[in-house]
Amino acid sequence: MTKGKDAKPHIGIFGRRNNGKSSIINALAGQEVAIVSETPGTTTDPVKKSIEIPGIGASVLVDTAGIDDTGDLGNKRIARTRAIIKTIDLAILVITNNMFGGYEKNLIDEFKSFDIPFFIIHNKSDLEPLSEIAHEKITATEPYTIIDFSTLQPSALPEVIKTLQRLVPESAYKTKSMLGELLAPNDIVLLVTPIDTAAPEGRMILPQMQAVRDILDNYAVAILLRESQLAHYLKRAKPQPTLAITDSQAFGMVSKIIPRSIPLTSFSIMLAHHKGDFGNYLKGTPKIGDLKDGDRVLILESCTHHVSCDDIGRVKIPSWMRKQTGKNLDFDIVAGLDNLPRDIHNYALVVQCGGCMITRKQIASRLQPAVEAGIPVTNYGMAIAWLHGIYERSVAPFLKIYKA
Repeated sequence: MTKGKDAKPHIGIFGRRNNGKSSIINALAGQEVAIVSETPGTTTDPVKKSIEIPGIGASVLVDTAGIDDTGDLGNKRIARTRAIIKTIDLAILVITNNMFGGYEKNLIDEFKSFDIPFFIIHNKSDLEPLSEIAHEKITATEPYTIIDFSTLQPSALPEVIKTLQRLVPESAYKTKSMLGELLAPNDIVLLVTPIDTAAPEGRMILPQMQAVRDILDNYAVAILLRESQLAHYLKRAKPQPTLAITDSQAFGMVSKIIPRSIPLTSFSIMLAHHKGDFGNYLKGTPKIGDLKDGDRVLILESCTHHVSCDDIGRVKIPSWMRKQTGKNLDFDIVAGLDNLPRDIHNYALVVQCGGCMITRKQIASRLQPAVEAGIPVTNYGMAIAWLHGIYERSVAPFLKIYKA
């Protein structure tokens, strides 16, 4: 389950069955958006609910199945609940009846492993308030925030909202400019946008539109053209563009036409710097040259899409990588945030897409196992640039910013 186009804070609600997780979502939304029942296990799969949170704005609450579910089906539900943790920006752990044990401690450990801020709601306080003994037990090792709450008498709702405002990372809802540090007002940015079989019918791909909006937000000028128009435009262009951005797969041709005096990068590298693991990409990309016969490469797509015969991640990158390295390489492709088909240690390299459909947090969580295992990671655009011999030029526009 990915954030998809919901580039907004995702808040996961976790806890045992029948602890009132769905009721809390309804209380936060101010309306009945989640099914509530006295029957344990009513929520069977993670379900997203869009709401507006004062001081934060549009947000998504993710209702999850009980962490104490049972049976074979229950274990599958628990696995899906745990998988949600790496996709969220903040967690709410719901307890009742002063019960705090192994289930809750395990969830907290997982929140911490993915650096997810969280707080605890002691729900159904109208039936049994939070006891001093339970409070001391829970906060014995760390001063966790615990809010005594009742959905029937939600007088503590303002405190819950204030806690959300305090703990949700600003990076989850305040977007930093992608190109602002490279541009001044009235600068000209040339966007070279190939239209091939992989391009969506009748529209631009998302990174291209994101770049256009970011350029306009910085009071610069965006000029869009196809690669076949590039040489003709440059002969007539006055003044020359401040920056050129193209699709990664057109790097080879575009770099030969655009003079070295004009900085050149790709939409994918733009995203890599904006919300990817840029530092580890810089370290990992040159490791492509160290690949050996029989090595396995993991390609991570962040969304599902129709696969064409010249798909960039599934067809072109593997082909280019085999040709450039001269090695017999194996590839696994994983779409969305699905589980990996093998243990991460089976891979010699991980290649992450630009990530236009997901957040910085999701990309970091997705790459975390590889980084911790010491496996090189790179990004579509940076890998393609390296394979086409223009790596140094393509990362140069962002390298000074990163080092600074």
